Amino acid sequence: MQNTELKKQIHETRQGEQHEHLERKLKTRHLSMIAIGGTIGTGLFLASGTTIHDAGPGGAIAAYVIAGIMVYFLMASLAEMAAFIPISGSFSTYSSRFVDPAFGFAVGWNYWYNNAIILALELSASSLIMKYWFPHVPGIIWSASFLVIIFLLNILSVKGYGEAEFWFSIIKVATIIIFIVIGLLMIFGIMSGHAGGFSNLTEGEAPFKGGILSIFSVFMVVGFAFQGTEMVGVAAGESENPSKDMPRAIRQVFWRILLFYVLAIFIIGCLISYKDPNLLSSDITNIAISPFTLVFKHAGLAFAAAAMNSVILTSVLSAGNSSLYVGSRVLWTLAEERKAPAFLKKVNKSGVPYNAILATTVIGMLCFLTSLFGDGTVYNWLLNAAGLAGYISWLSISITHLRFRKAYKIQGKNMKDLPYVAKWFPFGPILATVMCLIATLGTNYSAFLGSKIDWYGILVSYIGLPLFLAGYIGYKVIMKSKIVPLKDADFSRE
Repeated sequence: MQNTELKKQIHETRQGEQHEHLERKLKTRHLSMIAIGGTIGTGLFLASGTTIHDAGPGGAIAAYVIAGIMVYFLMASLAEMAAFIPISGSFSTYSSRFVDPAFGFAVGWNYWYNNAIILALELSASSLIMKYWFPHVPGIIWSASFLVIIFLLNILSVKGYGEAEFWFSIIKVATIIIFIVIGLLMIFGIMSGHAGGFSNLTEGEAPFKGGILSIFSVFMVVGFAFQGTEMVGVAAGESENPSKDMPRAIRQVFWRILLFYVLAIFIIGCLISYKDPNLLSSDITNIAISPFTLVFKHAGLAFAAAAMNSVILTSVLSAGNSSLYVGSRVLWTLAEERKAPAFLKKVNKSGVPYNAILATTVIGMLCFLTSLFGDGTVYNWLLNAAGLAGYISWLSISITHLRFRKAYKIQGKNMKDLPYVAKWFPFGPILATVMCLIATLGTNYSAFLGSKIDWYGILVSYIGLPLFLAGYIGYKVIMKSKIVPLKDADFSRE
């Protein structure tokens, strides 16, 4: 009896420390913009051109709609769990509670690693973007400067991250709204002196160039573009009112994806032929021919390239800012759960896990430095290893939600007590699981289709899978963890 009471006191003390140190300073507007900001970035501003070129305007729209449906079900699953149990560890903690501690360990480290690599990627991208204005300044100066800014935004307070992300997202949203308005005016001939019309939607092989296989190949690219939406689940642990804020933020994601992505792709498809070779060059090294820039130039806006360069730089800084925030929170949670060194769970008076932030910053910086030496082979391997990490994290959300709901019912809990109930259960998470598996396994399906299998391409593309499995199996063997019985699943809340 005394032993049971002691365990209860220890548990309550740890919960109290967590509540005291992780201060809830993120407001509704922060969460809403974190949710939408995570989906708007270079995937829309740049990669959209390649998707239209490869699959035609209709194929690109179909791929974005399919990916949007998958993301909606994933975010609905995350919202149900995060609104009821708002924890900074989010889906890695849920994976430990409702599936297997080994699964949670692998998911947590996988997601932390993913964000550390994304931080390195954004540092590289920022230096390339700045060459547009300052071609003779060494790129490492810009990367170092932006790293300091991102670090300071995160180390001062969680509100600093929230405010920065709010304004970054505002800039991105405003750009898309302006683009949509100008694009529609051009299509109907109100602007630029002639009607853009809809002829580009049906020319040649359009609207569906290459058929179903092209849509499938584009779906892989689109899936990566949407990665980041899950960040709002991690932010729930520091939200002022997660039971209300989380469902509201998640509900907005799907409709904004439809509005921003699908309408933007439709406008690009109307105004630019899918045969236009410029669409293939829409990468971060040549902002001047981003599909958004092309449309603005057709509208007679001469400053389009410089303006879009600024917006894309904002997107890059936003992604780096979010990656450092999310990576540090996941690492802090791993330390809290004794799955990472204990010093990583220390926080300052503002409730910021400074050691976790510092560790994530250092790893991101070291990964970035690998791109500066040799031929960048190490850096490319790191990026490919991180490429599948987003899909693995998404898989963990849908799988965990299925067990969360089953455990909830088996333990006799009332569905009315859930602040948010995901619709279309269990169809939603099952469909999301299948789609994530397809996207994961089909990342480089073309390597299997040639007359000779491209084993090197397969190794580079799928290196993330064995790393994840190594973490899962290693923890399971060493810690002897078992799958959590549904009747014993932990639903404790802060």
